[in-house]
Amino acid sequence: MTKEKTLSTKQIYDGKVVSLKVDIVEISEGKTSVREIVNHCGAVCAVGVTRYKKLVLVKQFRKSIEKEILEIPAGKLEPGEKPDDAIVREFKEETGYDIENLRYMTYFYTTPGFSNEVGHIYFLDATDKGSTNFDEDEDIEIIELSLEETKKMIYSKEIVDAKTILGVMMYSDYIEKESII
Repeated sequence: MTKEKTLSTKQIYDGKVVSLKVDIVEISEGKTSVREIVNHCGAVCAVGVTRYKKLVLVKQFRKSIEKEILEIPAGKLEPGEKPDDAIVREFKEETGYDIENLRYMTYFYTTPGFSNEVGHIYFLDATDKGSTNFDEDEDIEIIELSLEETKKMIYSKEIVDAKTILGVMMYSDYIEKESII
């Protein structure tokens, strides 16, 4: 497989969350193609579990799909911010919970066909509940469900968010392996 060679780049848009560029690339045998690429600063997300073994989820409206969806808490990285710091900030802001036993699990590319966004998944214990601190444009409802309830909602397509599906299924696998040890 041959790496594509960038022949030219045109910056189309620079926004608060994303930027968009169009690259003309050379592909095999001297042919060219166009690549539209969304640049993103990266994001963090976490499967947070309360002392009552409930997963902390958030329900919010997503304009891009014109509906409310249930997700694990998440947020974007600020410039220069480390993922460990970002998830502590985001989880507290969105849920009000303090955090213990923060565990970094993996990273993933959200949509590598057109974006360089990297998501970082954490597991954590959600301890004392305090007040939330939503961004001014956020309207979030906090929902706590058992792992079994959450997985049922994934299989019934009530939860359709990719980071949530990945995080919850990884957490389920993690819990299963921990009980064997």
